[in-house]
Amino acid sequence: MHPAPSVIIFTIFSGLGFGLFFLLGLGFFLTNYWLNFLLFFLAYGFSIIGLLSSLFHLGNPQRFLKAFSQWRTSWLSREGIFSTSTLIIMVPFAIGKIFLDKEFVILGVVGSALSILTIFCTAMIYAQLRTVPRWNSFFTPVLFLLYSLGGGAFLVNEGRLAAFILILSSLIQLYAWLNGDQLFKQAGSNVKSATGLGYIGEVRLLEGPHTGTNYLLKEMVYIVGRKHRIRLRIIGFILAGILPGFVLLLFNLNIFLLILVFLIHLIGMSLIRWLFFAEAEHVVGLYY
Repeated sequence: MHPAPSVIIFTIFSGLGFGLFFLLGLGFFLTNYWLNFLLFFLAYGFSIIGLLSSLFHLGNPQRFLKAFSQWRTSWLSREGIFSTSTLIIMVPFAIGKIFLDKEFVILGVVGSALSILTIFCTAMIYAQLRTVPRWNSFFTPVLFLLYSLGGGAFLVNEGRLAAFILILSSLIQLYAWLNGDQLFKQAGSNVKSATGLGYIGEVRLLEGPHTGTNYLLKEMVYIVGRKHRIRLRIIGFILAGILPGFVLLLFNLNIFLLILVFLIHLIGMSLIRWLFFAEAEHVVGLYY
């Protein structure tokens, strides 16, 4: 699949924002007024940046409201409903915590539940696609949830919790990569099934089905060189989870070093999300 910047930003920042909302709703706060104000600011900022960036990947962004109407069948629609509900519910919760020095516990719990549902729905947009075997896996929602919660724990300064989640997510990511490399072949789709000519005998592609490009080629057929893929996996594996996790476990960091480590984590996440899309083999690629 084409690794569009808009969906990379969407999946990273939306996950961070709603992962932070989940922890805030459960009472994970910092030590003073201004820091808690900053946490809610970051939660709303990351969530809104992520959701707005997703609009740039819609065919007709001006019709985004129609996405809310298909909640019975569409994970995208469900994500829109749950994310909007979270943003609304967390407003009075944030006002209570910051300005009134009160915690509206029920609102917090509801907001946390909606946050985790939002992240799950985002993951299921991709995990539901049987046409992309690498995504159509148990690991897709698990990793989306873990990365979101790890980033959220980092932001609320729960260092040991963040370290545990980030290291665990990296180890699961490594297994998911190795397992995912076999899924396309195991799915059973090949040139014979793609063309419908398998009953004749062996099938090979003499020429492409057309001389120009089209939407399917642009969005769903993307090839990553093996050498580059392995290099990016190693860098992403280290920067997204392993390095930040062990640094958080072993050292007491000041605010500037924490920001630096968080930026390193974001760089690693950008590589992992780029690979998430770039490595996804859509079965339509067999036709081309």
